[in-house]
Amino acid sequence: MQKSLAEWEKVFEAHIQAQAGDDPAHDYAHFLRVVTTARRLATSEGARLEVVLPAAWLHDLVNVPKDDPRRSQASRLSADAAIEFLRREGFPEKDFAEIRHAIEAHSYSAKIEVKSKEAAVVQDADRLDGLGAIGIARVFTVGGLLNRTLYEPGDPFGSGGRRLDDLVFTLDHFFVKLFKTAETLLTAAGREEGKRRVETMKNYLASFGREVGKEFLG
Repeated sequence: MQKSLAEWEKVFEAHIQAQAGDDPAHDYAHFLRVVTTARRLATSEGARLEVVLPAAWLHDLVNVPKDDPRRSQASRLSADAAIEFLRREGFPEKDFAEIRHAIEAHSYSAKIEVKSKEAAVVQDADRLDGLGAIGIARVFTVGGLLNRTLYEPGDPFGSGGRRLDDLVFTLDHFFVKLFKTAETLLTAAGREEGKRRVETMKNYLASFGREVGKEFLG
């Protein structure tokens, strides 16, 4: 007797709970948030849950650190591991190609063109987790793990012409990547949510600026 999608999700969740490492930016809670967002976006966009949900649960199955030279290969490695796991568990193979594409294309650094509605949903769900209140928490968590300085005191927002460098200053990552990521969201529901989350981040930076005596110009 074939499993229902809800039953398969329990299998995926158990696997992630067993596999998730000690990276707090890509822990079990990250997978839960991405799956929750992907489910909501898929409903709004009419995407197939039998592709979206396995891809969302397994999208970061191989976590390559952000400072690792293999970082751009992470989504392909995750896709390989995901398909191997799904085949071993007996998941229907008819959806493997679409699941693989959705996992491979979600990565910002891999630069793979999205070719399906399902892949767009998974990509948006993952990128939204880097924005808003959660995104703020994650960026400073990663910055701390990589021993990066919090911000450049003389020109924290780069508004004075300083060259931004998020390999040195964590706050620079807002401008080097995160705000740009918001501009790449593909689904209508994702873009709407992205606008709300960007506003949260800009409000935070305005407060940050007031506290350090430097105006954030938005």
